[in-house]
Amino acid sequence: MSIDLSTPPVPISFEVYPPRSDAGFAALHETIRHLASVDPRFISVTYGAGGSTGGRSLELLTHILRETHIEPLAHLTCVGNTYAGANALIREFLDAGITSFLALRGDPPAGASEDDAFLGDLESAAQLVQLIDRVQAERAPYTEAPIPGVPGAVRVEKRRKIDIAVAAFPNGHPRSRYASEHIDALLAKQAAGATLAITQLFFHGDDYLAFVQRSREAGVTMPILPGIMPITSPARLRRVLELTGEELPGDLAIALEVEPTAQGQREVGIAHAARLAREVLDGGAPGIHLYAFNNHDTVLEVLREAGVLTPPSRVPDPTR
Repeated sequence: MSIDLSTPPVPISFEVYPPRSDAGFAALHETIRHLASVDPRFISVTYGAGGSTGGRSLELLTHILRETHIEPLAHLTCVGNTYAGANALIREFLDAGITSFLALRGDPPAGASEDDAFLGDLESAAQLVQLIDRVQAERAPYTEAPIPGVPGAVRVEKRRKIDIAVAAFPNGHPRSRYASEHIDALLAKQAAGATLAITQLFFHGDDYLAFVQRSREAGVTMPILPGIMPITSPARLRRVLELTGEELPGDLAIALEVEPTAQGQREVGIAHAARLAREVLDGGAPGIHLYAFNNHDTVLEVLREAGVLTPPSRVPDPTR
C-alpha cells in the first residue's frame, strides 16, 4: 500500500506513540480501531531516541498492519544510532511488512551538545533517508511476478519505491544557524529520496501557507502535509513550547487560561485546531496530519468541527 494524498475526501492521517506499559496497549488498540474507522491514509508510530521504544513501536506497527486496512508509518531517528544498528532496524521493519517511514534526525537529550557522542553515525535526516532507500534496494533489488501459463517462469520488474517522509519546520528549526537553513535541509531530504514532508506544529495558518510558498520557490516539489496538534490545556501548551521552541501563541494561551474547566479548555483547543485545519485546507494543503496523543475523541472532533468528517448520525428516538 502506498501513501496516496490525492484520493478524496480530504486525506487525513494520525500520529500515535507506543504505550510505556503492556497495560496501555489494549486502550491504544481501541483508539487505533476508532482512528482506522475514518479511513486515514496512514497512522504513524513514534520511535524513542536511541531505541528506547523500538520493540513497542514495531509491535504497534504490526498491529496496525494486521488488524486494520491502514498503512502504518514507522518513525526512525538518527540520534543514538550507529549505521549497523539503523541498518538492522530498517531490515527488521521491512521484514515485518512495514514499507513507509518517517526519517528524523531526532532531538538531543536535555543538556547535551551537538558534539556529544549520543548523535551516532548518522548526521542528518537526509543521510537516514538514503540509508532506508539503500537497505530496501539491497534487500529487494527487484520483484518477481509469475507468468500465467508458464510454470516456473517469472517476470522481473523494478521494485516498488518505498515511501519516506521527513519533517518540515514552518517557523524554522530551533537549531537553525541561518534564516533559510530549514528549507535548505528540506531540499537536501528531497534530493536524498524523500517523498513527503510532514510539518511540526504551528499555531497560525499563515505560518504553514507562507512556509509552503517559500519552499516551492526554493525548489521543493514533494507534498508538504500540515501537522496539527490540538492543545487542550495550559499545561500541554507549556510542554509543547518547551519541546519545540515555538513562540507563545498569545490568543490561544489567554483563551485556555481564562477557561475555568477542563472541558472548556478542551473545547478551546478543538476549536483552535479546527480553525487551523480549515485555513490550511482553504489555502491548498494536500491533507491534514493530526497528533493524536493516543486519544481518538479529540482529533476526530477536530475533524468534524473543521467539516472534514461528517458528524455521527443519531438514531431517532421512536418514542418522540
